[in-house]
Amino acid sequence: MKYRVLITDAAQADLEEIYEWIRDHDSPARAEYVFDRVIQAAESIAALPNRGSRPRELLPGVDADYRQVFFKPYRIIYEVDGADIVVHLIADGRRNLQSLLVQRLTAE
Repeated sequence: MKYRVLITDAAQADLEEIYEWIRDHDSPARAEYVFDRVIQAAESIAALPNRGSRPRELLPGVDADYRQVFFKPYRIIYEVDGADIVVHLIADGRRNLQSLLVQRLTAE
């Protein structure tokens, strides 16, 4: 089956914020590198969408099958919806993500 990777507006905004922070606090070259690698990690999900693990911060009772892959320290949170892979969140894994995940995944 051929999967299509879709990045929500919120996840795109996450990626832009990461890029801008790295650009401003490190270098434009490093920001480009991280941006490219995160995009590659997200696109790689299409080959084996069920390979990701369930985020440990998800509360019991969340019915959707959310999964995650990493480009450390960044986490890419997604769900498989038929032939679509929907990326909902891209965040630094060092953050406390429980409230962010609940807010983001229940708002979409």
